[in-house]
Amino acid sequence: MPFYLSHKDITTIKADVIVNAANTSLRMGGGVCGAIFEKAGREKMEEACRKLAPIGTGEAVATPAFALPAKYVIHTAGPVWKGKAGEKELLYHCYSESLILAETLHAKSIVFPLISSGIYGCPRSIAKAVAGKAIFDFLAKKDMKVTLVLFGQKKRTRITEAIRSFLEWNCGAGVQEEASLMLPDLAPEAPCAPPPIRGGVKGFVLQLGDPFQKVLFHYIDAEGKTDTEVYKEANIDRRLFSKIRTHVDYTPKKKTILALAVALHLDVEETEELLESAGYSLSRSRKMDMIVRWYMEHGKYDIYEINETLLEFGQNQLGS
Repeated sequence: MPFYLSHKDITTIKADVIVNAANTSLRMGGGVCGAIFEKAGREKMEEACRKLAPIGTGEAVATPAFALPAKYVIHTAGPVWKGKAGEKELLYHCYSESLILAETLHAKSIVFPLISSGIYGCPRSIAKAVAGKAIFDFLAKKDMKVTLVLFGQKKRTRITEAIRSFLEWNCGAGVQEEASLMLPDLAPEAPCAPPPIRGGVKGFVLQLGDPFQKVLFHYIDAEGKTDTEVYKEANIDRRLFSKIRTHVDYTPKKKTILALAVALHLDVEETEELLESAGYSLSRSRKMDMIVRWYMEHGKYDIYEINETLLEFGQNQLGS
């Protein structure tokens, strides 16, 4: 199952499991913890937690979700950040233990807050890196829909500012937003460019009219990757990838194809060839396309980082 990022209120997201950034005493706190207790029903949640308290830092326990749009709440206690050795490991365990517990509860979906990044003082860059590693490590072996809520003020970084300038330079005022992101680009772009020269980049020659499936699996074979490696790195559901492999005439959505291009570390020209085989193009009039292009031109293929930027600019995330 894929990994999503969100800016939504965690108490409003429907999932089998919602994770609470708890304290070791499992008492109602502020921030995410307070919101979860209030939305679930304070008295019922306090009674359920009282029976399980206390827990250690990095540990996880489960209660019913009561009035929340979930079946369970998993409470995990993140470390109070002091910059000492072992704190990253404890934070990692918050995610890994919660995911393991969710699996025992037969959960198919789980939503996390960015643990320890609030009043516990963990720098957001570290909190995001640890969360991403723990979640991707789990998804490399297991299937579960995981959402990470990045709540709080959006912060400008040098990368987002560089991409903003890149979008302004390439897209101008004619940017098409999310509603049309998955439609093929059938009209020629302006200025009209000659068609790309095909073939030879990965040691094989692509013929005009080759179907998407043939082109994709040529690239996969050339990279020496297994199917599992590709769909995990592309943030794509296993069943969707199986449909792509077994149905010759099936054409996935554009964001799925771009995710596959990222997973295969294709350059811009190769990505354009892959998109062309499915009836799409890499358009200068669409933010999603240009954001992905920026990352490719800079040799950056971390789909977690790309999706965070897409979320920042209000675009669909890559993957299923």
